[in-house]
Amino acid sequence: MTKVKKDKADVEEETGATERSYNELISNINPIAQPLASRKLSKKLYKCVKKASKVKQVRRGVKEVQKFINKGEKGIVVLAGDTLPIDVYCHLPIMCEDRNLPYAYVPSKVDLGSATGSKRPTCVILIKSHEEYKEAYDECLEEVSSLPKPI
Repeated sequence: MTKVKKDKADVEEETGATERSYNELISNINPIAQPLASRKLSKKLYKCVKKASKVKQVRRGVKEVQKFINKGEKGIVVLAGDTLPIDVYCHLPIMCEDRNLPYAYVPSKVDLGSATGSKRPTCVILIKSHEEYKEAYDECLEEVSSLPKPI
């Protein structure tokens, strides 16, 4: 029982650690990470991912997200800005734009992975809509949609 509580505390600690080093994380992002979420939006996206993963409404990883985008699934695509090499996932923003899916980059793949409750870094996540976290999802959807798209 205590091990489970300890793991949850570690995840929260890791997610909280990003706040003090946001500028440090931005210095490690790759050149294609546009539009980049602000510190405030990143925090909201991490919270939304955490809520969605509790009710199993997330798709994780390049292969899985790509498969469900092709199948026409709707949601918010969250990409990690520090993923290298960029060839791994550089086709996903184009797929999102073709299907009118909102997407944004967050600075850290480690934090994105820990928001899902995993100890492994994750470079892309698709958040699906659900009644449990409708308010948080709609707020994130609105903010991500309003971000300026790269040229």
